[in-house]
Amino acid sequence: MLRRYAVLLLLLLLGAPAARAQTATFGGFEFRAAAPVVEGADTLRQAWAGGFNTPQFSQIDLNGDGRNDLFAFDRQTNRCYTFLNAAQRDGSRGWQYAPDYEALFPQDLAGWALLRDYDCDGRPDLFSYVNGGDIRVFRNVAGAGGRPSFQLTTSQLRFSGAGAGTSNLTIGGYNMPAIADVNGDGKLDILSYDFVSATIIELYLNTSADACGAALTYKIDTNYWAQLQACTGCAAYQLPGLACRGDAAAKPTHTGGHNLLVLDVNGDGVYDVLDGRDNCPELVALLNQGTNQLATLTASSIHTDFPSAANPVRLPVFPAGYLIDTDFDGINDLVVAPNMLDNSQDNVSQRDNIRLYRNTAATGAPAFSSQFGGFLTNDVIDVSEAAAPAFGDLDGDGLPDMLVGNNADQVAGKYRATLTYYRNVGTATRPLFKIATRDYLGLTANGTAPNAFLALKPALVDLNRDGALDLAYAANYQGVNRIYYILNTAAAGRPAVFDPTTANYFKPQGAAGSGVLPSFMGDMPCFTDVDGDGNVGLLVGTDDYTEPGQALRYFRNQGPGVALENAFVAVNNDLGQIRDGAGARPLHLSPTVADFDGDGRPDLVTADNTGAVRFFSNYRTLLAGPTAPRTNLFWNALLSQYEGNRLGQSALVRYGLAAADVNADGVPELFIGTETGGLSSYAVRRGTPTPTRVSVIDATGRLVRAPDALARQHDLTLSGLAPGLYLVRAEAADGTAAVQRLAVQ
Repeated sequence: MLRRYAVLLLLLLLGAPAARAQTATFGGFEFRAAAPVVEGADTLRQAWAGGFNTPQFSQIDLNGDGRNDLFAFDRQTNRCYTFLNAAQRDGSRGWQYAPDYEALFPQDLAGWALLRDYDCDGRPDLFSYVNGGDIRVFRNVAGAGGRPSFQLTTSQLRFSGAGAGTSNLTIGGYNMPAIADVNGDGKLDILSYDFVSATIIELYLNTSADACGAALTYKIDTNYWAQLQACTGCAAYQLPGLACRGDAAAKPTHTGGHNLLVLDVNGDGVYDVLDGRDNCPELVALLNQGTNQLATLTASSIHTDFPSAANPVRLPVFPAGYLIDTDFDGINDLVVAPNMLDNSQDNVSQRDNIRLYRNTAATGAPAFSSQFGGFLTNDVIDVSEAAAPAFGDLDGDGLPDMLVGNNADQVAGKYRATLTYYRNVGTATRPLFKIATRDYLGLTANGTAPNAFLALKPALVDLNRDGALDLAYAANYQGVNRIYYILNTAAAGRPAVFDPTTANYFKPQGAAGSGVLPSFMGDMPCFTDVDGDGNVGLLVGTDDYTEPGQALRYFRNQGPGVALENAFVAVNNDLGQIRDGAGARPLHLSPTVADFDGDGRPDLVTADNTGAVRFFSNYRTLLAGPTAPRTNLFWNALLSQYEGNRLGQSALVRYGLAAADVNADGVPELFIGTETGGLSSYAVRRGTPTPTRVSVIDATGRLVRAPDALARQHDLTLSGLAPGLYLVRAEAADGTAAVQRLAVQ
């Protein structure tokens, strides 16, 4: 069979006079919620949106309906999120994840991205980080259907100072500015800590000649706003007459950066500032006791218990505030989220890490309620960071359940990997996943005391060929990564029985340096019969540089005559010769295998830190040499085009892939675990049916229905065919063909 054609038998019913078949190409994937997901008493409204780590929020009308929708940019992963302000069944409004709109934003955003209307046309424009701390601006012009369309206005904002000439307006790589009308003249100014030491606040006034400030010309008004200077310790400041208090040495692993937000906190008509600092949990309110033109602060201006002493903002590290209308009442609420560069040193939980403070005041000073709860994070699957899913029937009811591993989460005061179990309590065609435990088999606590696992990547596979699914998992323990396994002692079709005390791991076969099984943190195993010998082989995506090889490696299963722990031997240490756009080895590669294109042969999908998702049809051909993959895999219905993955990319981004037919339609879904701790699900999209000639062949190879004329759809007459198995062959005009089995009873 040639790879791009498959026959879909749409009607195969006993006694039916005809069956209808059509031939369609593999059309890639499209985002589709795979199933409802329930946690506790709540059905997650955005279950498959992919989780959040460090989102920065802004509002914008995405679909041209005159209502503000939601845009978020995740700093750690350089990912955009888009949510529509959508009508709900009960007549209320709610947020609806709409990933197609993410393609409207520039693909190279990094650091920070905020939407602010600088030209007063009612369409928020895009200000973003670039080039180590400079600021570039995109103007939002009306696109098709009223959608935003961003055109680069300037790749570098500049300002004039006291001396002659102009300079780059640079705020550094770690500060996020407040872009707001600070002095009350109707033009957007820029307020930020300085880029050198991040200790003083600089104010850049918009001096554009027009009333709105659309020319984006700036001058530095002061490099010492309100005579305030940040000290070394958290919430510690120096003012005239106020020395640093309780100062402490900053941690060397932190940046010293600040996030600023301008608003009138106390309703006196003068703008105040909220200040969040790296390595610190507080969002400090700096209440301006002067004017918008000349800010003044005193010791009493500094409030570390904002918004209330009973429930002040406290995030583990680096809070940032955003004013958005979360509940559709026309009043801006306060959302606070972390904004750190990564979690490699802080090791905090990145699950349920967004705080919502609703504004209950229609006018005047905002009245931010005590912490109302989470915003969006309690509506998504989120296991903290680097989610890795696996599917299989664990409870013996015939339905695929879901396990989700992660890199780690903060559990009971300890940073360690977890394995979350979602049981499928739906039906074969209507799956419903309900959380059963966040510590399946007690692996969180039982990595091996007193230490624990990190980077836990599960797989469900029949390793010993007894018909029952076993549990395998890559995990890092005491700096060494291994692929462990626990054999299922239950009979096939019964609820799985795993005893963690019996866990073993696959031993390297060969001397160090010979290409043995890698042992690098984050190794991603995929069990599949690579060479078609009936034994489960092993593909490993790895960053291991201590053993010869590249990102994807194949290990052959020596068969049942060899002890399972010694089963896997190296065959190909650079399968597919996968490289990034610059020809270099990608990092954190994750593989999964399934027959996505319906040609009866297994396909390979990989993802890596560059954000590239690659599709290799009939991947066994890679054993003979590399072939070019397809990367424009994801259908964007809004733009009517295929595009690449948009779930994030950076040196730190890790994906976890899995494939499973969870709705029993005969076609596997693709699941992508994200660095932000969530999952996104994709259905296979069939392309345009291709004209073919269809014939029917019996089990002996005899032609029982001659080829008919070229058509995209065919009626196959079944009357007169004896019960048994037949082959339906579809051949296109260019000679490419595919075969599908047909059972007549």
